[in-house]
Amino acid sequence: MRSIIRNLLKDFFLIVKIRSRFNPSTQISQRQLFLHYQECIRKKTLPQLKDTGFRVFSQFEEDGLLLFIFSVIGMDNKTFVEFGSDDGVNSNSANLIFNFGWHGLFIDGNLKSIARGRKFFAKYPHPWMYQPRFVCAMIKRENINQLITDAGFSGEIGLLSIDLDGNDYWVWDAINVVQPKVVIIETHNEFGFEDIVVPYDPDYFFPGKHPVYHGASPIAMTKLAKQKGYRLVGANDLGFNFIFIKNGIADELIPEVSVESVLQHPSVAEGFAKFEEIKDWEYERNRIQ
Repeated sequence: MRSIIRNLLKDFFLIVKIRSRFNPSTQISQRQLFLHYQECIRKKTLPQLKDTGFRVFSQFEEDGLLLFIFSVIGMDNKTFVEFGSDDGVNSNSANLIFNFGWHGLFIDGNLKSIARGRKFFAKYPHPWMYQPRFVCAMIKRENINQLITDAGFSGEIGLLSIDLDGNDYWVWDAINVVQPKVVIIETHNEFGFEDIVVPYDPDYFFPGKHPVYHGASPIAMTKLAKQKGYRLVGANDLGFNFIFIKNGIADELIPEVSVESVLQHPSVAEGFAKFEEIKDWEYERNRIQ
């Protein structure tokens, strides 16, 4: 009986949580915030990006950070590509979909997650919402461009979100069929201020040989971003989801920040210790000068 009651309560609170996301007040307050930031531009009183985070759908406070960014640079292109997104519900794009009418592509290698995502987005549509596309595939640098183009996306998009827990660096390096205005990508801040990337492994699957041995350091990821024409503008508070904006877009309004400035959370220093165990493993060092 107790297990039945626990399950019923769990389902109840899940329903309440989901419904709160679709409460009209949520959308109204976000649109008011969107207009407020634009007014701040006119008054030259824009807050700093790091002070704007909040969570509606995202795992951390990325929803607020992205709302601020797109309030400043504009939402003239409401298209996203996001992969490693599981079912797309607790994603970096869901809030933009439901509250600002964005459309795009979710890619994930878990068939059950893809099915769950399709069901969720079909169950909670807005009258004007265009359903996102879902593709089930194991993402590699060799197939990512084909996956995106086969799904009908190319050219300029608003947002690219990458969270693979593995070959994030190498996959972004390979992407050339879309040109995002904003990129949010997971870095491996356990690597500290080393300039290192774990070698590409097309067959990698988390956790691999070691749960920390994958991905790229913040320094290496930021160098790749600069090579591709992007500047670092911020990260989530925990300092692992880095946000980059294409150079030439709102440079003065959302300026470049240093890697050090976004690695201030106490958990970052604690994470550095995890690197000790694998510091002598194979890495590509100083790949980009």
